[in-house]
Amino acid sequence: MVTGSRLFFFGLLAAWGLERLFEVALSRRNARRALARGGVEVESRGFYAAMVAVHGLLFFAAPLEVVALERPFRPALALAATAAVGAAMALRYWAVATLGDRWNTRLIVVPGEPAVAEGPYRWVRHPNYVAVAVEMAALPLVHGAWISALAWSAASALLLALRIPREEAALARASDYAARLGDRPRFLPGGRARGGGR
Repeated sequence: MVTGSRLFFFGLLAAWGLERLFEVALSRRNARRALARGGVEVESRGFYAAMVAVHGLLFFAAPLEVVALERPFRPALALAATAAVGAAMALRYWAVATLGDRWNTRLIVVPGEPAVAEGPYRWVRHPNYVAVAVEMAALPLVHGAWISALAWSAASALLLALRIPREEAALARASDYAARLGDRPRFLPGGRARGGGR
């Protein structure tokens, strides 16, 4: 049975899916611009496809868990999770706006372009990935899909653990990234800077 709470959850997922499609289009446009400026893609297409798959499958897994396992709707949890999703979206688009046409879901670096150290990058090196982590955990919890929240958080964490060192190394080779952002923590303001810092 489709209840009001499920309609809300499915609608939120649909909006999230549309937002992801917008990001894909924006990323493709920005990729063309970066490549035209001499950019180099430094990530395998297979790894990128795995990242896309993880995000895309959540769109189906979370509602399937809600329906198949009859996850209850808990208003307090739904409110907190929805607020977290909204905060993550705000952080993501602050990062996107700060990077402008340099923002991309693909790992493309343009040699010689200075690293961006404004906006949320004043405090952390990877605000966009913070937003991703919050979304992966919070979105399924809007309707109590805790298995999806745990599984997709773990999958996303694994992919980011593989991608971030490659991204930072590529940016350090191509720009002044280490000098401009090397003293900032990866994820949480006030955390440690280098290595596996917070």
